Amino acid sequence: MAMNTRTPRDGQSPAGSASQTGHIPRVLLLGATGTIGRATYEALRDTGHEVVCLVRGVPTRDETATRRLLGARDTLFVSLEDAEAVQSTIRHAGPFSAVVSCLASRTGVPGDAWAVDYQAHMNVLAAARASGIPQMILLSAICVQKPRLAFQHAKLAFEAALADSGLDYVIVRPTAFFKSLSGQIERLRAGKPFLLFGDGTLTACKPISDRDLARFLVDCMHDPARSRRILPIGGPGPAITPRAQGEMLHRLLGRAPRFRSVTPKLLDLMAALLGLCAKLLPRFARYAELARIGHYYATESMLVWDETHRRYDADATPSTGSDTLLEHYRSVLDGTSTAERGDHAVF
Repeated sequence: MAMNTRTPRDGQSPAGSASQTGHIPRVLLLGATGTIGRATYEALRDTGHEVVCLVRGVPTRDETATRRLLGARDTLFVSLEDAEAVQSTIRHAGPFSAVVSCLASRTGVPGDAWAVDYQAHMNVLAAARASGIPQMILLSAICVQKPRLAFQHAKLAFEAALADSGLDYVIVRPTAFFKSLSGQIERLRAGKPFLLFGDGTLTACKPISDRDLARFLVDCMHDPARSRRILPIGGPGPAITPRAQGEMLHRLLGRAPRFRSVTPKLLDLMAALLGLCAKLLPRFARYAELARIGHYYATESMLVWDETHRRYDADATPSTGSDTLLEHYRSVLDGTSTAERGDHAVF
C-alpha cells in the first residue's frame, strides 16, 4: 500500500509523528464516514500517519461515494457484525500500530446500540488482539456517567471489555458537539422563537468542535500520561446553557431574543404512551426509546458528574482546543460551514 507522507499544516511535528520517529505509523480508523470520524481522518493524515478506514458494509453503489467522501485510497468495507470477516480483513490489511474508533450507533435504540456500540467493537477488539495491534483509542460519551439508556449501557459494557483486554487504551468522553447545538438555526432565521426545555437553564455543556476533538484523539496515541485512562473533555470557555445559546444566535442575527418554553415532562409522556403502544405494535418501541433519549438530553448536563455532591461540575470538566460555539454559529449563518446533525437530534 502507498504510504502517506503529509506533514502537519503548521509545520510542527507532534510527539510520535513520522518525521520524529523515522517511520510512518499505520492506523486503523473506525467511523470515518461521520463528521468526527472525517475530522479524525484529516488530523491523522496531517500528523504523518498512514490511515486505513474500516467502514461498515454498504451497498456496492455507495462504495464510490464513500471513497470520494473520505478521499482515502485505503478504505475497507466489511460487515462489522461478522466476527470472522472482521478478523480476516484486519489481519490481511495490517500491520497497524493502533485502532482509533469514532464508531457509534446512529440512533441509540437498543438493537442498534448493542450491535454497534458493543458487538461491532468487540469484534474489532478481538481481531486487534489476534493481530497484535497494541493500542486502541475509543471515542465514547460523557453521558455514560449516569446511564439510563440502552446505548449508554452498551458503551459502558465495551469500555469495561477494552479496559480488561490487555491493550494500551485511552477512552475519551466528550461533551456536546457543535452540530448537536445547531438544530434551531433555521427556526430563528425563519423568525420563529428559540425552543427551550423549562427556562433554558436546566442543563449546560462545554461544546467541542469536531476538529478540536479529532486533534485530542490523535494526541492520545502519543501521550503516555493519557494511557489507560478515561478522559472527559470539553471545548474552550465556560459552560453554556441552552438559553445562552439562544441569546447568542439572536445577537448574531441582530434580533431581540424570543423564546418558547416546552416542559420536559412532554417527552416523558410521549415515551410512556409509545411504550404502551409498543406492547401491541413492537415498531413503536423504537420511538419510545428516542423519546427517552430526548428527555435525557433535555434534563441532564453534559459535564463531569460529581458523585459525592450529586451535581454536575463545570470546573471539573476539562477544556481543550480553540474553536468556539460563537465562531461556529457565525460560520453557519454566513454560509461558510454547515451543521450536519445526528439521527436522534431533539430539535
